[in-house]
Amino acid sequence: MTFKPAHLLVVLLVTAFPAMAQNLATVNGKAIPASKAEPFVKQALAQGQKDTPQLRAMIKDRLVGTEVLLQAAEKAGYGKNEDVKVQIEMARQQILIQSLMRAHVEKNPVSEADIKAAYDKWKTQNGDNEYHPFHILVDKEDDAKAIISKLKAGAKFDELAKQSKDTGSAGKGGDLDWVSQANVPPAFAAALATLKKGQFTETPVKTEVGFHVIKLDDVRPLKLPTLDEVKQQIAESLVQEKVQAYQQSLIKAAVIK
Repeated sequence: MTFKPAHLLVVLLVTAFPAMAQNLATVNGKAIPASKAEPFVKQALAQGQKDTPQLRAMIKDRLVGTEVLLQAAEKAGYGKNEDVKVQIEMARQQILIQSLMRAHVEKNPVSEADIKAAYDKWKTQNGDNEYHPFHILVDKEDDAKAIISKLKAGAKFDELAKQSKDTGSAGKGGDLDWVSQANVPPAFAAALATLKKGQFTETPVKTEVGFHVIKLDDVRPLKLPTLDEVKQQIAESLVQEKVQAYQQSLIKAAVIK
């Protein structure tokens, strides 16, 4: 078959165009593949933007600018700088680890049942009531017993609270503001549940930080957020738990000498 000159030009253009279309631009002779734009387009779409010529032009400008700067950095020799090499290696490691963890979460997603179970557990831990306690914290049990004796004899709680080792509440008469049972140590929460308004504990309450004398000022029903209100927060927390558990399982299975 014989091509006329005009036909030959058309054939050359048609066969050359696909290769040209594969590149967004060339910078100092180096081509930027069109495929480099796709991750940015995908990210923009995930954020609710539309795939428009304007978006792609913006991404192209960004990639061109990045390539210009990258070439300048390489020309200046930063690619051979030892500190830069360390940072590049650290970034490489982080990207690989994040990819591993992301894949694990995708294979082991948090279910609606998981979220509901975590929410129910959280509600149980917080209990039905919210308490407004005052306390005096000391190091020794005998000191706590002495304070209780003084209270029984008519001493004012807020005056005795000045000797509390809890400096945050000592100047406020021992006031701890409103708390749920999940916000205080178990022994403290158990003692609160036995008190009526205005009463104080007649035996010292021991926790990890010392011995407490506790007075209950008031109690009210606890109002917790609904499941829908904290669903996203719980889901994120459960994802973190899955990631941490996976990390620990890998460390445990590794041969470390």
